[in-house]
Amino acid sequence: MTAKTEAPSNFIREIVKTDLAAGKHTRVMTRFPPEPNGYLHIGHAKSICLNFGIARDFNGVCNLRFDDTNPTKEEVEYVEAIKADVRWLGFDWEDREYYASNYFEQLYDFAVQLIRDGKAYVDSLSADEIRAHRGTLTEAGKNSPFRERSVEENLDLFARMRAGEFEDGTHVLRAKIDMAAPNINLRDPTLYRIRRVSHHRTGDAWCIYPMYDFAHGLSDSIEGVTHSICTLEFENNRPLYDWFLDNLPVASRPRQYEFARLNLSYTVMSKRKLLKLVQEGIVDGWDDPRMPTISGLRRRGFTPEAVRNFCERIGVAKRDSMVDIALLEYSLRDDLNDRAPRFMGVLNPLRVVIENYPEDQHEELEARNHPTDPGFGTRMVPFSRVLYIEQDDFREDPPKKFFRLAPGREVRLRYAYLITCTDVIKNDAGEVVELRCTYDPATRGGNAPDGRKVKSTIHWVAAAHAVDADVRLYDRLFSEADPETAGDGDFKACLNPKSLTRLKGCRIEPALAGVEPGAIVQFERLGYFCADSKDGTPEGPVFNRTVTLRDPWAKIDKQLKAKGIIG
Repeated sequence: MTAKTEAPSNFIREIVKTDLAAGKHTRVMTRFPPEPNGYLHIGHAKSICLNFGIARDFNGVCNLRFDDTNPTKEEVEYVEAIKADVRWLGFDWEDREYYASNYFEQLYDFAVQLIRDGKAYVDSLSADEIRAHRGTLTEAGKNSPFRERSVEENLDLFARMRAGEFEDGTHVLRAKIDMAAPNINLRDPTLYRIRRVSHHRTGDAWCIYPMYDFAHGLSDSIEGVTHSICTLEFENNRPLYDWFLDNLPVASRPRQYEFARLNLSYTVMSKRKLLKLVQEGIVDGWDDPRMPTISGLRRRGFTPEAVRNFCERIGVAKRDSMVDIALLEYSLRDDLNDRAPRFMGVLNPLRVVIENYPEDQHEELEARNHPTDPGFGTRMVPFSRVLYIEQDDFREDPPKKFFRLAPGREVRLRYAYLITCTDVIKNDAGEVVELRCTYDPATRGGNAPDGRKVKSTIHWVAAAHAVDADVRLYDRLFSEADPETAGDGDFKACLNPKSLTRLKGCRIEPALAGVEPGAIVQFERLGYFCADSKDGTPEGPVFNRTVTLRDPWAKIDKQLKAKGIIG
């Protein structure tokens, strides 16, 4: 069995290919194993694409398993959000939706087996005492005074822990490995702790819960996972993963492989820190369009194709590196350029009166919905005497190389006519509030029959037909490229105060009046925008700026290739 020819190569794919060629496995099984203690982010998208992609490319299967071993932090809301995100990315786990909690009884039996074999014991030290006994990277740990309890005493205490006789923190079950091991993870790790907390699936059936490290690898084995793919942060946990499999009567033997996690500039990837942003009201929930969560990206206007293409571009490496967020933005522009229809919208309106256009007249002008793809068709755009243009498209005293509208200057209105500014109207504060212009009726469509050239084309909307809209301009949430290390350890010190600008009274084409929530369009010359899925109404749509048209990709292309981040 071989991978599909179009699948990009990476070291994990080569491992799978080699295993299959050697007959080590007859069918590949991977798994995506999130903890339901928060929403998924772009880093999880990389893991989703890798695990489901490996299974797809080798005609295998990928399970969705929730490692729900800590009921103090887990919620059904997170479970449902995770399933929605995986589906949105385009992957299907079919009927293989599993939970570590499915295996609580079997995991308990495994723990009992370790006790019977003299490889686990109930420790009655406090959490602080256990920490003190653990040692450091340079000093060996010390054995607990309870390490040599008899098998009978350990079995009795563990059964009573399960029965609910003891308070939280009174006892834990620990593996008996080696308190002098160079790898601290092997210094008698905790397997079970008492938690008198109701579980989102098992209710109050349990008051002891397995630790993640104990449950994870054994759950892989129970399900028949062949390749357990995780990020580099679990590399030092692999010996413990293997120890459990070596010392218990498991039915199958998975192997753990680690790859570099995604570190994205101007972003934090810690669910704990993202939760803090939500809880402190710094952002508007997990799906705030500034958040790197998959739900936030979706609400902002990202497409699953753009996210999958980004994950493919960054590849799968063995060492950690920082990926420039510009590559994510490039992947999005690259995708939206082909799929987003074009419309006109004015974010900061400046009133324009065409004095030689009849007051009681309006006409319909044909406009292309896409500059290169005729399959998008055309639309009719109303034109009349009073228009709105962008304030930035006019300068009373234009600087050098400013070719847009200015007194006495002629410009092209997109799809319409050539106009010339003849007068500037100001308010008492000296601010420009209106322009008086004339148009050339012979230039309908924007072309002059005498062949004269203009250096600029600007967008517009007709005042009488424009639809009011609110627009949110989103920027990067952090002002520092690496907020994890900047700000003297306080990542919130690097928050970008201009990450959100709210614009009211924007004007958009009437064709967008009934836009569907989630629809993504390009406002010509301004960027890609998404109709907000939560706050907009047909009477007053709200648009989120998805990404600007400016593309800095070319400037960083060589740097990313030099760092080995892209091929």
